[in-house]
Amino acid sequence: MTNLLINIDHIATLRNARRETFPDPIHAAVLCELAGADGIVFHLREDRRHIRERDVYLLKETVQGKLDFELSLAPEIVQICCAVKPHLATLVPEKREEVTTEGGLDVLSNIKSVTETTRKLQDTGIEVSLFLDPVPAQIEAAVQVGATCIELHTGDFANAKTPKAQLEQAQKLGKGAMLAHELGLRVHAGHGLDYHNWPLFHQHVPHVCEVSIGFSIIARAVFVGMERAVHEMKTLIKG
Repeated sequence: MTNLLINIDHIATLRNARRETFPDPIHAAVLCELAGADGIVFHLREDRRHIRERDVYLLKETVQGKLDFELSLAPEIVQICCAVKPHLATLVPEKREEVTTEGGLDVLSNIKSVTETTRKLQDTGIEVSLFLDPVPAQIEAAVQVGATCIELHTGDFANAKTPKAQLEQAQKLGKGAMLAHELGLRVHAGHGLDYHNWPLFHQHVPHVCEVSIGFSIIARAVFVGMERAVHEMKTLIKG
């Protein structure tokens, strides 16, 4: 069974656009869990463009399922993560100018810093996952730095312009998932997965025990409500 974790960053984006106190991402997290989500994902960025420290600590107190804290290697953010102690810390690349995360973490070029950050998080009892493109050398490097899990970046798959290109990306992800599994890593996936591309992804990518989905669910919830949007995705994933 693949678990569904929902990223609630976009609720915070909407709140911050008007400099309001609502809609509250904490409220959204509660609704997601009541509708069947297995956990909640959030990304505390250095520029605080959506999730803020207040949200982080309240999510820790409120979420009943799994809590996945996405973060860069920035020492300040790592320190906050260590203090919060989520179930999972997912290390991701981060650029100020990007609209959303554009690719996987380059572990090979940052072996020392990724290893040190992984150990620091693990020393506080937090499991560490690395957000990676399906590149064999990067997946192998995840083992080298001590991670126990990877999250496959599915953005290229989701953004493929033709059925052929999307199939090729799905097959790349499938090979990456198989390699990670063979190396003893747990496999997660996320970025751009939605109600339409999930069946093809699921058909070609094995060993995925957890997916992180945010934008497509939040966008659908605008029209049908959070409960129905979450329930529909959960039902689709359950098959």
